[in-house]
Amino acid sequence: MTQKLLTLDDRLGLDKYEIDEQSHISIDHTRCETCAIKPCLTVCPAEVYIWAEDKVAIRYENCLECGTCTVACEGGGEGGIDWRPPQGGFGIVFRYG
Repeated sequence: MTQKLLTLDDRLGLDKYEIDEQSHISIDHTRCETCAIKPCLTVCPAEVYIWAEDKVAIRYENCLECGTCTVACEGGGEGGIDWRPPQGGFGIVFRYG
């Protein structure tokens, strides 16, 4: 029996999110403008960061709270991401593992 490979959206759909109206992630766009490699666009497993309208945009409601973006931004980028844990009761609840 062959199992169907799940897309990113399918896998993210298995988790439960309690979305806050205010983002727990902010971006300093002046730093992002000078960032040559923009690692946030490629390292985030949930594709929270996307390139839209000539700037980095955030889809914070997809955040898995892994912190990969901050490590990549500080280590290979310009340090333009300010990530904080969501307020109490908000964020992701993993259903499977």
